[in-house]
Amino acid sequence: RRVDLPVMPPVQPMLAKAVKGVPDPAKHGDLLFEPKWDGFRCLVFRDGDEVELTSRNTKSLTRYFPELVTAIKAQLPERCVLDGEVFVAVGDRLEFEVLQERIHPAKSRVDMLSEKTPAGFVAFDLLALGDESYVDRPLSERRAGLEEALGHLGSGGPCYLTRTTTDPGEAERWFEHFEGAGLDGVVAKPLDAPYSQNGRTMLKIKHA
Repeated sequence: RRVDLPVMPPVQPMLAKAVKGVPDPAKHGDLLFEPKWDGFRCLVFRDGDEVELTSRNTKSLTRYFPELVTAIKAQLPERCVLDGEVFVAVGDRLEFEVLQERIHPAKSRVDMLSEKTPAGFVAFDLLALGDESYVDRPLSERRAGLEEALGHLGSGGPCYLTRTTTDPGEAERWFEHFEGAGLDGVVAKPLDAPYSQNGRTMLKIKHA
């Protein structure tokens, strides 16, 4: 294997079940809210100069996003496993159809599109850092570790740390405000939950 990490591919990402309206923490327990990005779910495995990108279905995405491999080596921790989303922004909107065009069999076209419509990666969960696995830790600890590891990332990209809030009112405002930006809604995650592969432990509120 190209990488040697405490959490190894293949990993099936944690999933979400749809709910109507921003959930009430009084009914669901303490929740962390974040924007739902309209892109490809992507797990990043980095071990030094070796980088693997895998999809929700555990298939490799690495060859389609050479610009992200370069960015990950420059911006992310030396040894880490992250869950997040690959997206393409055109102006101030996320464009899923443009992102879909990035999956192409010809290397020449992949290389051309990596310059014409470069992708970004937004991280929203931490599965491993250094020699430590975080999958059995509650989300509150995983988020704290993610902020410590990626807190240096600013708004320049192409790698980002997703914003979060524990305030349902703020999440409601995001749900309304971000609709025009191509974001897909809001996700709510239990703060005490471990990382459950393929488990629908998250809640998603999508735009109609």
